[in-house]
Amino acid sequence: MKKLLTLASLIILASCGSDKKTDSTSQNQDVNFDSYKERFVEQLWVLYPGWASSIGFHKYDSVLVIPNDAQRNKELAFCKGQLDSLKRFDLKALSDNNKTDYHLIENQLKSTEWYATAFKSHEWNPSDYNVCGSFAEMLANNYDSLDTRLRNFYLKMKNIPAYYETAKQQLKNPTIEHTQLAIDQNLGGASTFDADLKEALNKSHLDAKEKEEILSRAKEATKAITDYADWLKHLKQSTPRSFRLGKDLYDKKFEHDIQSGYTADEIYQKALEHKKELHAKMYDLANTLWDTYFTKPEALTVGVKGFTPKPKDTLLLIKKVIDKISLKHVAADSFQTEIEHQIPRLVQFIKDKNLIYIDPSKPLVVRKEPAYMAGVAGASISSPGPYDKNGNTYYNVGSFSGWEKDRIESYLREYNHYILQILNIHEAIPGHYTQLVYSNQSPSIIKSIFGNGAMIEGWAVYTERMMLENGFGNNQPEMWLMYYKWNLRTTCNTILDYGVHVNNLSKEAALDLLVNQAFQQQAEAEVKWKRVTVTQVQLCSYFTGFKEIYDFREELKKNEGKSFNLKNFHEKFLSYGSAPVKYIKELMVVKE
Repeated sequence: MKKLLTLASLIILASCGSDKKTDSTSQNQDVNFDSYKERFVEQLWVLYPGWASSIGFHKYDSVLVIPNDAQRNKELAFCKGQLDSLKRFDLKALSDNNKTDYHLIENQLKSTEWYATAFKSHEWNPSDYNVCGSFAEMLANNYDSLDTRLRNFYLKMKNIPAYYETAKQQLKNPTIEHTQLAIDQNLGGASTFDADLKEALNKSHLDAKEKEEILSRAKEATKAITDYADWLKHLKQSTPRSFRLGKDLYDKKFEHDIQSGYTADEIYQKALEHKKELHAKMYDLANTLWDTYFTKPEALTVGVKGFTPKPKDTLLLIKKVIDKISLKHVAADSFQTEIEHQIPRLVQFIKDKNLIYIDPSKPLVVRKEPAYMAGVAGASISSPGPYDKNGNTYYNVGSFSGWEKDRIESYLREYNHYILQILNIHEAIPGHYTQLVYSNQSPSIIKSIFGNGAMIEGWAVYTERMMLENGFGNNQPEMWLMYYKWNLRTTCNTILDYGVHVNNLSKEAALDLLVNQAFQQQAEAEVKWKRVTVTQVQLCSYFTGFKEIYDFREELKKNEGKSFNLKNFHEKFLSYGSAPVKYIKELMVVKE
């Protein structure tokens, strides 16, 4: 087919009526490619029923795949066949939207092959094996009647014992860090099959026999989960694998996961440069604010009580001002409540400034972070996915349960009065929540299901600065200083991640970077260290996406001049779904 199309193209180019025939060829290519995408997605969900359920396609909710070698071979065969199918299409003849989808499908397939044959986390990451999340979502979401969801829940539980037995067989030399994460998350999520399930059953219309059968199978599931955690606890690891990836694996993972126009090393160097720029801006603000926070108005001369001399070390001066401002924060028992109160205020500000359309029909629910999600981040968004567009979007807020008083206070200072507002911009309005609503409305299902992490996180980081540029926080120097601190955190995420996994950065050096150079609280720095030991590359997505989006916007503003409209830019940018920024740029730039 490809040879025929190439021959046809040569004939068309040589003819007088070339435009019409070329258009016809492109239309045929697009029609064929659209049909291919439909078949591709249908086959994808058969292979990955859990993934399908997570984004709102519930045809295979009752299926739990056993992650064994046979399953992995099926995945590799699927990738090979689909990559061969892609070769039948002439990329140049496709529409812009389909070109992007082509690239996304191709990257997904090649990425899957690489993960299975080179990365091989199934051999060293015990936290790859966790069924709790998918089952918890079946109870929490209202995509179907509770009775139907519970019956699928029952059928899906059947494979849980075999699932965890397979996990034990697959693991060869797990890291200590991922082993502990797997223990914590699986034991935390086991409540899904006990208290959470019983609560759901009490609300259902199932008869007593069905309820008894479900609870009986749930006991078997709980035993399989706890046995797995116990097996991990007693696993002998005389020479455990290092959690650090090393340069070769890291560079390739960055290429597949981020899909940036930059290499991992290039974005690392840009982050180092940006850190210097932020330090300079922060010093100017902190120097200006010093007298406000450290000197009483009547004591502006040395030797008078109430005067505190400025440190000569610029970073120390910044840190002291930030530490002083950070004392202003909400009480621990009001943390989630304050987040709930701030959401409507953000929506109103965006309306007043006409920055982007916020769909009032799409619910955002602030909730305590589910147990199965614990251990990685303190705040996150769970989106319903493109097949469940009317489902709830959850803003997950971490719990202070079991924390010592000093740790809670350190955390609250990190998420102080100013930064808590920036956090809500990032996670909710107009950050993740808003972007994910737009992504689900994208006409391309491919862009919705193969969401690019750098674009998603980059958009959230971009909106933080955009909101302040438009007057959020009334241009208070404290707000800007805290924004720069927050943006420095994003920047240092990249420096930390690359430094740890490629440059063997020690824990001591990492904490020094986070506490003394990025001005984070000790508790936050400890959490980030834990995160970098159990994740790779994802921490780079924030700065990489932000850098690409912000620079692109500034380029358009320069080129379009007075005709540039910020609201139009935002809505058009998000209309392409969660595609890599480099492809969105290609779609948005008008070709001469």
